[in-house]
Amino acid sequence: MKKAVQKSLSTILALLVLFSTFSFTVDKHFCGSLLVDKAIFSEAKTCGMEMHSDATNSEDSCCTNEKTSVEGQDELKISFNSLDFEQQVFLSTFTFSYINLFEGTPLQVIPFKNYTPPLLVTDLLVLDQVFLI
Repeated sequence: MKKAVQKSLSTILALLVLFSTFSFTVDKHFCGSLLVDKAIFSEAKTCGMEMHSDATNSEDSCCTNEKTSVEGQDELKISFNSLDFEQQVFLSTFTFSYINLFEGTPLQVIPFKNYTPPLLVTDLLVLDQVFLI
């Protein structure tokens, strides 16, 4: 059970690091105020109306392209020394208590585990009519 929790937690943390460093671009093509196409990692398809490179025609064009970039984290190194004293104390006590939370309990020793009980010839409680109420 402990190994499964540890493996799933390490997988979740690895995916968190992967997605925090992941950067991508969303490209949108509008024709007027209508969204024609949206693409991630590639160029959005146009609506078929040509956008001219002339300065006079580009102002009159109804089509617009919009690019949104989401930048990932570049630096993953976090130093323990950059934390102030209270944060260091909290982090160290939390880590110590979390590690000791999953400490295994010692196995109980049962001294009579290999011995069989005596054979009962008659049930003495029924014979003496002694019942727990």
